[in-house]
Amino acid sequence: MKSNNKNNAGFTLIELMIVVAIIAIIAAIALPKLMSARISANENAAVATLRSIAAAQQQFQASSSVDTDYDGGGEFGYFGEMAGVTNLRIGSSAGDVTATLNPPYLATPFGNVVASLVERQGYNYQIFLPDSAGAGVDEATGANGASGSTADSSDCEVMWCCYAWPVDAGKTGMRTFFINQEGDIISQNNRVVSGQYSGTAGPAWSAAYDAVNMDSGLGLVDNTTNAVTATDAKVWTPVGN
Repeated sequence: MKSNNKNNAGFTLIELMIVVAIIAIIAAIALPKLMSARISANENAAVATLRSIAAAQQQFQASSSVDTDYDGGGEFGYFGEMAGVTNLRIGSSAGDVTATLNPPYLATPFGNVVASLVERQGYNYQIFLPDSAGAGVDEATGANGASGSTADSSDCEVMWCCYAWPVDAGKTGMRTFFINQEGDIISQNNRVVSGQYSGTAGPAWSAAYDAVNMDSGLGLVDNTTNAVTATDAKVWTPVGN
């Protein structure tokens, strides 16, 4: 004798709706934390990368890999030069020939320079070297591997700076970072949408410097007056070690 009882397989519509609702709640809780963790990881990586760039600059300058005025003093370099991808800057001597650095002081991917920018782990990086007037010159302008370079021989022996800012502010990172020959990293929170550094819209070379006396230091907040002294009128603060 056959039984008329049948086992109904699958879920009811109500059960499916409950499962979907639970998944949606979990996602709503987890996704912001995942995004925050990603931003934090990218920002920490940016700080570490800037320290690596500073170390590479010290090695590059000390080795006199570039000495366009032949005075025995090495000059700081651009990404392509330090990564051994583009020709080193040369002077005006007929005997000075173009060549790439071997071995390089930065990993080869740093030589992938597009419009003076290098993209690494959600951040854009840009190096500036000084021209004869002390103004920053980007890589596209200052590193052509020939005597026509506008990067100044003497000032490049003592000065350089580099900025790092998010490829997509709020998603790949938030803070903007700065480092120069002094080796200290400063940052600003980059949360004001107006004038926000994101994508290819990065800081001008002078953004983090003192608006009045750029040669004397960085544009950190005046602790006496609480006045913002940076050229870009943003609040820059030191980054802890």
